[in-house]
Amino acid sequence: MTNLLEVHNIHTFIGQFHILEGVSVQAPAGEIVALLGRNGAGKTTTLKSILGLTPPRSGQVIFDGVEIQGRRPFEIAALGIGFVPEHRAIFRDLSVYENLKIAERKKGDLERKSDFIFELFPDLQRLIKLPGTHLSGGQQQMLALARALVPDNRLLLIDEPSEGLAPVIIEAMMDAIRRLSASTTVVLVEQNFLVASQLAQRYVIVEEGRTVQSGLMADLTNDKATIQRYLGAA
Repeated sequence: MTNLLEVHNIHTFIGQFHILEGVSVQAPAGEIVALLGRNGAGKTTTLKSILGLTPPRSGQVIFDGVEIQGRRPFEIAALGIGFVPEHRAIFRDLSVYENLKIAERKKGDLERKSDFIFELFPDLQRLIKLPGTHLSGGQQQMLALARALVPDNRLLLIDEPSEGLAPVIIEAMMDAIRRLSASTTVVLVEQNFLVASQLAQRYVIVEEGRTVQSGLMADLTNDKATIQRYLGAA
């Protein structure tokens, strides 16, 4: 097992606030890892710290054997790391096509990836000319994920993909993430434990800015005491 991503004991501040006080994550190549924890535990900040949007003040972030902490976000992204933020963050006045086109890292990325993207998300091909304002919440989430697939990313950081979506859309989103994980490593923040447990092979629990437990998801699903203690779910 080779880890594509290793995060070692990072500490991250936002202003004067010490948000992460020792988070560690390991993501083996080709697997889905779920970051779990209650609201405010530091999960989103962990993703942003990996990408350099909230740079860690100490600790290590290693991608494919190379330390990347301290680099600027666009330099980190250029290494092959995509980010799907919470609340989608699509350009609402741009069309579906324009949202996808501006995600290109190299000329022709979208043309090379379009068959794969539209196979995963056939709705987007049908809605290709519509502006983001005309899309449903589920369609916006599909577009946000599709946008991260346009360049050649080996690692995807996905924040709360099921939030606010209807169950039938969640199922479609889960299927898409499973399929793309065949070629891309995924680190996933997901508040819905049922969704996370059905997607991820591994988990990391973050509590008050610290990693408190990690391991195989199959083991966690049978550990009701840990689930109740850290996630408040039965």
